[in-house]
Amino acid sequence: MRLVVHKEAHPDERRVAVTPRVASLLGTRDIEVVVATGAGSRAGFPDEAYAEAGATVADNPGGDINVLIGPPSPQFVAGLPEGSVLIGFLDPFTDTELLAAITAKKLTAIAFEAVPRTTLAQMMDALSSQATAAGYAAVLNGAAAASHFLPMLTTAAGTIPPAKVLVLGTGVAGLQAIATARRLGAVTSAYDIRPEAREQVESLGAKFVAAPTAEEASTEGGYAKEVATDMQQLQLAALAPVVAESDLVIATAQIPGRPAPLLVTTEMVAAMRPGSVVVDLAAATGGNCEATVADTEVDINGVTVLGPTDLPSRVAADASEMYARNLASLLELIVVDGELTIDLENEIMTGACVAHAGEVRHALSRRALGIE
Repeated sequence: MRLVVHKEAHPDERRVAVTPRVASLLGTRDIEVVVATGAGSRAGFPDEAYAEAGATVADNPGGDINVLIGPPSPQFVAGLPEGSVLIGFLDPFTDTELLAAITAKKLTAIAFEAVPRTTLAQMMDALSSQATAAGYAAVLNGAAAASHFLPMLTTAAGTIPPAKVLVLGTGVAGLQAIATARRLGAVTSAYDIRPEAREQVESLGAKFVAAPTAEEASTEGGYAKEVATDMQQLQLAALAPVVAESDLVIATAQIPGRPAPLLVTTEMVAAMRPGSVVVDLAAATGGNCEATVADTEVDINGVTVLGPTDLPSRVAADASEMYARNLASLLELIVVDGELTIDLENEIMTGACVAHAGEVRHALSRRALGIE
């Protein structure tokens, strides 16, 4: 069984799908690991490290199983062996051109975005592992851009009070942002539409913001979902004074398959003190902040609004290691005794396999293509 680790095409992507440590592990499972030349170099893993781990390093390889961070281009997919397996972040619910290319090559496409959020699939949850990296990096990038220290400092020049950090959305990225801000000494508060989030926020030593919550705003899988317009207006009114008092706002709220909810208006940003910062992790799906522009620094009356879409890449070594471990767990489902075994009846594969043998399987992907 030949598994190929492809080099990422996006210029800002520093991560790699398999690290030398995991390559060595896969070799013990009768999986031949082939790594594209230079695939891990930007994450700090040179070709020599893969060779020492027992992997083969080669130019433009193709294999039975093809792994990357992704999503790949349709042109990349067109060059893969017909009927092979493709694993990565594949943007399977919106990228119809990529889906068409996948089905044309009759690939088995396994998307990490579609891995079920269950206890059984926890070790394969790359969305969560990369959200952890994003939440951590968001606070560090926000702190670097802010004009205030995060911790309280007592110096010969007097005492500097701690910064106030507000985290919006308390999924995996939000909880990691809270924990990181707390470790750095900031006075931290947080908000989420889901009432069950209060206990998680307070367990990390942060204050839960007194803003509207709704039982019906939580899906069965624990994600937030859209709320009615009147509820959104109540949210904005309650959050406005808290945002105005904050030195750093980390916005992480996202809804799977939908645009990110608006939580911070441009007017709210303008009311913040000059030198304050907003870091919007939802920039790729429209942003939680009205002023956000993806991958662009925006200035609103001296307040900096950042919309980075590459935060896990900024901690590439550890983000890659976590992703590679998620992948290794997933491979246990499809490689049995060195043989490729795609069990479409398996609970996890039923959700994660978005296409197989020329057929789009996932309901959200079919809907994106207009397939009934």
